[in-house]
Amino acid sequence: MSGTLYVVATPIGNLEDITLRALRVLRSVDVIAAEDTRRTARLLAHHSIQARTVSFHEHNTRARLPQLLARLEAGETVALVTDAGTPGVSDPGLELVQACIDRGISVDPIPGASAPLTALIGSGFPMVPFTMYGFAPNRARARKLWFSELAKVEHTFSFFEAPHRIRAALLEAALVFGKRPILLGRELTKVHQEFLRGTSGDLAGVLLTPRGEFTVVVGPIVKALKINVIDASDRDLSEEFVRITKHVEISRRAALLRVAQKYGRSARDVYSAVERVKKLVE
Repeated sequence: MSGTLYVVATPIGNLEDITLRALRVLRSVDVIAAEDTRRTARLLAHHSIQARTVSFHEHNTRARLPQLLARLEAGETVALVTDAGTPGVSDPGLELVQACIDRGISVDPIPGASAPLTALIGSGFPMVPFTMYGFAPNRARARKLWFSELAKVEHTFSFFEAPHRIRAALLEAALVFGKRPILLGRELTKVHQEFLRGTSGDLAGVLLTPRGEFTVVVGPIVKALKINVIDASDRDLSEEFVRITKHVEISRRAALLRVAQKYGRSARDVYSAVERVKKLVE
């Protein structure tokens, strides 16, 4: 019988942001597959966990994947962790999860911290729908096209950016995002956690010494509110209908037909006009 792959979310900053279940799993598994074993070692030491770790990152995935699958198929349990947050969200892990599913190996997600969700909650923007993206491309042409595509997304979304590229990203975004509100989340859950709010152009000018990985949350497109103005023809049709039904003993249907004949419109048009005006003045 095969073992189980536990996909364990770890803190994104504050080492206390880990669940009791995650700690229990990390203590009990046969091996922990970590993006950075040195960083994971600090987390394990903080919680007095003694466990064997092996590296599993983007540069050794091809070699490590069959090794981890062999362990799982032999009945061992494996915990997958990344440097911070939930594995698979712009971090290694998706290939291993997919391979386990293909081979019928049990996959058990252990939920916890997530930078995009943390920043989203702090943004105050509508949460549904919400789309998470990864890091912006490095090359200039690819970045320009990427931001142009993002600008077409009308609802709230997020992406990541490195500190040495965040100002350039904001300037690029300002060209296509316009006045859309955004939030910059920096050092999330840490002592120097910071939330900056404004437009892309505004924030590009206030980032003097950007440090720490940024989570960017972009608010939905602000659409101009439609002013409830009653169309002139609707008003005429409605007022004539009211005048007739008020002063003449006549059925509603007959009144609609009379107004329709007077204005050269269909009874359906008159009825729709009357209902539109009624809703706007209620």
